[in-house]
Amino acid sequence: MMKRKAVKVLIVSLLCSFGAFAQDKSEWTLQECIDYALENNLDVKRSVLNVESQDINYSQARLSRLPDANANGSYSYSWGRSIDPTTNLFVDNQRIASANGSLTSSVVLFNGMRINNSIKQNRLSYESSQMDLAASKNSVILNVITFYTNVLFARELLENARTQLSSTEQQVELTQKQVDVGALPKANLLDLQAQKATNELNVVNRENDYLMAKIQLKQVLQLPPESDIDIVVPELDVEAEPVMELSAIEIYNIALGAMPEVKSAELNTESTDIGVDVARGNLYPTLSLQGGFTTRYSDASQIPTATEPVFINNPTNPNGNQVQLYQSVTFSNGTDLQTVNVPASSPTGYETIDFDTQINDNLSKYVSLGVSIPIFNGFSARAGIQRAKITHQQAEINEKDVKYQLWRTIEQSYNDVTAAIKSYNASTTQVQAREESFRVMKQRYDIGAVNFTDYQIAENDLFQAKSDLLRAKYDYIFKLKVLDFYQGKPLDF
Repeated sequence: MMKRKAVKVLIVSLLCSFGAFAQDKSEWTLQECIDYALENNLDVKRSVLNVESQDINYSQARLSRLPDANANGSYSYSWGRSIDPTTNLFVDNQRIASANGSLTSSVVLFNGMRINNSIKQNRLSYESSQMDLAASKNSVILNVITFYTNVLFARELLENARTQLSSTEQQVELTQKQVDVGALPKANLLDLQAQKATNELNVVNRENDYLMAKIQLKQVLQLPPESDIDIVVPELDVEAEPVMELSAIEIYNIALGAMPEVKSAELNTESTDIGVDVARGNLYPTLSLQGGFTTRYSDASQIPTATEPVFINNPTNPNGNQVQLYQSVTFSNGTDLQTVNVPASSPTGYETIDFDTQINDNLSKYVSLGVSIPIFNGFSARAGIQRAKITHQQAEINEKDVKYQLWRTIEQSYNDVTAAIKSYNASTTQVQAREESFRVMKQRYDIGAVNFTDYQIAENDLFQAKSDLLRAKYDYIFKLKVLDFYQGKPLDF
């Protein structure tokens, strides 16, 4: 009892420690997010249980080659007129206690190769479940990368909004001083204060987007509701002129050998093909070997303990004295049968044969070879073959569909990356132009050469250009990671 309490305390302590770790852990790297998600994701856990179930099926299929063995025993009482199970003679008005025991075994010698084919089929199903587990983990990894990237993007948009607000606040302070000395009209200050309010609202919106992105990442990781999360911001540099090293078809050929969902579909097709052979085995005879032994005991089984001669009336002189009865006994002397007359005797006393003696004397052994030939079974065997063939055809269609979906995804991702490269390059050029335009506009606004509307337009254009650049940057990074994933490359920033 004390040991069980100690174990419970230890388990609770470990769970509390783990929960405390999850709550205290505020900054997460991408790899830490992936590791945590793989450990706690429910779909992955379901896939793990499916692998364990298929492993049991595979082990059971292999063990079906072994002989079976069954032991049976009974002990019973009977009253009144009954049959002595050891002599098969009627016994009147006596309570009989009897026992029976048997041990039997059988082994299948041939059944149309169903056992061997079932072993192959279950092995392929087990390997397919392992591939399904790997595919489930890959799906979790992609989800984590997606939401991790969303957090990075939302964070940089927030920083961009704060930078714009800080710039506007500095401009308000400068304009306030110029208004105070009469260098600028108060309308300029009011316009800047309105712009500051707009920028503050934009910061609030970006903060909300950032918070929502973190919540979504936390949900993907399935962290406790009370826990908080923040991420480590990696160094994300994009090449000035990013290029694609491989073509879409080259990436697809790599993915065909790397993606577990493709391997799973191929294994399932092979498994259903063997399933046809399993079903076809029902058309063949089944040859089996059986053997065993039985024994019994009854307290009604007795042997005489004393005898006396048997006398009968003399058949030649009925009125004379009785004569002793003789009986013929035939026995073998090793080569011939001999018959002799021996005095007949009648038992006068009995004793029950002991348990061990009866068990040994009543022991019966047997070995048999049996065959079962299917002649007519309502065409159920042929219907099973047809169903197995349809299942195999469905598996082939599913395999083709999985490969087609993979090609469509890679082709789309490849085109997305190509478009993202162009968008990133265009956005980079646009930001450079907007920064120079805003720099000139700010200088002219500071000396009163342009009005606030022109200044505001230039600032908003610059902010929008930077936001577009961030969007293009993370869009390119994420979509490039997707292509890296299909090439089997490490998924990390």
